[in-house]
Amino acid sequence: MAHAYTPGLKVVETALVRKQRRLPLAGEVLVAKGDRVEALDVVARTFLPGNVETVNVANKLGMPPEDIPKFMLVKEKDAVEANQIIARMKQLFGLFSSWATTPVAGTIETISAVTGQVIVREPPMAVSVTAYLDGEVVEVYDNEGVDVECTGTFVQGIFGIGGEVHGPMLTLASSPRDIVTADEIGPECEGKVLLGGSLATAEALKKAIAVGAVGFIAGGFHDRDLRDFLGFDLGVAITGHEELGVTLVVTEGFGEMPMAQATFDLLASCEGILASLNGATQIRAGVIRPEIIIPREGKVMAKVGVEEDEGSNLEVGSRIRAIREPYFGWLGEATSLPVELQTLESEAKVRVLGVKFDDGTEDIIPRANVELIESGRG
Repeated sequence: MAHAYTPGLKVVETALVRKQRRLPLAGEVLVAKGDRVEALDVVARTFLPGNVETVNVANKLGMPPEDIPKFMLVKEKDAVEANQIIARMKQLFGLFSSWATTPVAGTIETISAVTGQVIVREPPMAVSVTAYLDGEVVEVYDNEGVDVECTGTFVQGIFGIGGEVHGPMLTLASSPRDIVTADEIGPECEGKVLLGGSLATAEALKKAIAVGAVGFIAGGFHDRDLRDFLGFDLGVAITGHEELGVTLVVTEGFGEMPMAQATFDLLASCEGILASLNGATQIRAGVIRPEIIIPREGKVMAKVGVEEDEGSNLEVGSRIRAIREPYFGWLGEATSLPVELQTLESEAKVRVLGVKFDDGTEDIIPRANVELIESGRG
């Protein structure tokens, strides 16, 4: 049977998922290989150097830089409080004095008789890395971090915003075509990951934030709502660092787009189970997909993480999603994979595939315009 490599989104009922949890710089690993961990457990921590503030003591005291050491009230490595006087000079028989204070609390790092400046470093900032998953520590990297592995449902989205969150699944939509309104989101949604249908409206997201929901999953999201919701233009940078109060994962694309039935049924079957959600998305080189991971037992159908296969096979009969116009977001099935290059209207020669979309439409489109939906339903 003909086949070809194409990038794809994974929708797997039971996958072996491994996630690498690393510190931004060397620190301390708090768990050992074989330990069982929960999503919010801290597995590693370190301290980032604090910011520095410069105090021009020579200027404040009105003296040459080389004279400031004898008027300092503190020395290097001393701890200081915000607005503490660190240098003083008395003038006119002690009747008048001038002084210099530090704008922040921290530690005196440098007193320079060359520049006349004092550098104060703020306290170090603690950085912790959590397990992110309920699972087992399967690898430890000394002073760096760990790999955590679990068995569970794994679903990738096409776009997301917001970082890592955790909460039990709560299904609000009755079908993948439903639109969940703000009125349907109440106090019972606090701390939950909400499963919607075809559209996440800006009003619904704002209501989700207001009641304390941590996540929202839907088929589509209007691009016109994106800037209003974020408060800025997203551009092409990686998402996931937004502090919005809720993490959004879109499974199909922009606009009102019914969630794939298999994806909706799979997520709805996880009602009440703790889910780990990450909206981080990067669509340039080094693609990062938003993801939903729901630990639960079952027969492993795929691997996700450091041991996963590097490629995916597109075959006749494979489920695909179009990722460019005029069929953006449409779902269908590959019907043919011609070997010969074909010439497009632009006169470019590319590899193509035949596709039959779910509404019965058939066409020949470039393979670069689709991605494979890797499904692992039992």
